[in-house]
Amino acid sequence: MRLTDFWARLEQAFGLGYAGSIAADQVLTQLGGRTIEQALADGEPTAAVWRAVCAAYPDRVPPRLR
Repeated sequence: MRLTDFWARLEQAFGLGYAGSIAADQVLTQLGGRTIEQALADGEPTAAVWRAVCAAYPDRVPPRLR
């Protein structure tokens, strides 16, 4: 998954303003206690980070974006 696709999906799932907050502020256990931004900066594959987002927010991410 390209990084631009990742951000587009995150914005579709959470909205333009809230997606940035989720990425910067929410620590996910699925990412080893890191935020989305930290995981991406550490070189985690975007597809793995997206799977973690889907697992952390199963009710928020619509099936069409999974």
